[in-house]
Amino acid sequence: MAVTRHPTRRDVVRGAAVVAAAALARPSLAQGAPRIAVIGGGFGGAVCARALRRLDAKLQVTLIEPNKTFTACPFSNEVIAGLRELSAQQFTYDKVAADGITVVAQAAAKIDAQARTITLSDGTTLSYDRLVLAPGIDMRFDALPGYDEAAAERMPHAWKAGAQTLLLRRQLEAMDDGGLVVIAVPAAPLRCPPAPYERASLIAHYLKATKPKSKILVLDAKDNYSQQKLFERAWADLYPGMIERIALSQGGRVTSVDSATNEIITDFGNYTAAVANVIPPQRAGRIAEIAGAADHTGWCPIDPVSFASKLVPNIHVIGDAAIAGGIPKSASAAAAQGRACAAAIVNALAGKAPETPRLDGACYNTVAPGYAFSLKGIYQPREDQYAEAEVTTSPVDAPREVREREADQALDWFRAITGDAFG
Repeated sequence: MAVTRHPTRRDVVRGAAVVAAAALARPSLAQGAPRIAVIGGGFGGAVCARALRRLDAKLQVTLIEPNKTFTACPFSNEVIAGLRELSAQQFTYDKVAADGITVVAQAAAKIDAQARTITLSDGTTLSYDRLVLAPGIDMRFDALPGYDEAAAERMPHAWKAGAQTLLLRRQLEAMDDGGLVVIAVPAAPLRCPPAPYERASLIAHYLKATKPKSKILVLDAKDNYSQQKLFERAWADLYPGMIERIALSQGGRVTSVDSATNEIITDFGNYTAAVANVIPPQRAGRIAEIAGAADHTGWCPIDPVSFASKLVPNIHVIGDAAIAGGIPKSASAAAAQGRACAAAIVNALAGKAPETPRLDGACYNTVAPGYAFSLKGIYQPREDQYAEAEVTTSPVDAPREVREREADQALDWFRAITGDAFG
């Protein structure tokens, strides 16, 4: 039964103080064009920066990203399997800068939320009226005994596209036929939840053609995963006997590793890999913690309508770093959040309430050349989190021509999302 509580004088005073603080937090348009800083030049950050300028060309938008070239994670599993070169994953910020956005090739080292300043790695200080954090993920190297940054050079995670992607590819190329490839998958939340199983599929494609006596073992800290039936059907059809998965309830959770021997220890057994792909637990990129926007989980709680941080004023968080409920941590979700966040900021600067976002996302998984399937969803805020409004997935029993068509659609999607962010 609901109980009605009438406001007290203390509530009224507190409410007035909150309103006054919010008014002070809003930038004064009389002081010049509002300054919007975006930290992180991935899909979320780049799309958000460009959307801000398109919505209001008067805004002073600065994109802070230490890497002069962005390396995309979607399709990077094909690089590991030798089906694609890393250069096809790489994009510059030239077109972003051409939109009138100031691109600063430095890392953000410190954020003073009260003064609304960002200190860069070279000591330079930038001021902002609104700040968007799009820092992606960092690995939790303290979460898995035996696994640290040094261990990752022997047991690569390859969960950030780039040098680690190529390292895993070289290890597979150097492995003798008959070797065991072990993929260790962490519990949720993680970036791109179905990607470990896509990786297992594409590595199996490579091994089937070049080292057919080899096997793949997936050690999983989960019992179930996204599009599981589609992957299992593909493995049975394309790679019978090559891929084994041990789920959480079967003892698949990895408890520690020994990088010197390539040994992986689980609740119920030890496995020595010829190639070990250890994907550790993750958290929001480090700058989110420095800004005070990450909570005890390592992720950033947000208001799902405006993407405003629940912990720090005048800061918004988008992409993989945000706690966004049912919407997956993916490139598609990050780009959709970037557009919605830009619209919310522009409305706020104009004194308007943000519109309730309706975010669409698509996740394509390629398990072999010319064989892909997808999950597409629409997500909306519900009870302070994002929830699935509509979700469709590829049918399990679709004919091969449907899989071929979805493989073409996956490439079209990649061209579209990279064009939106960097083209």
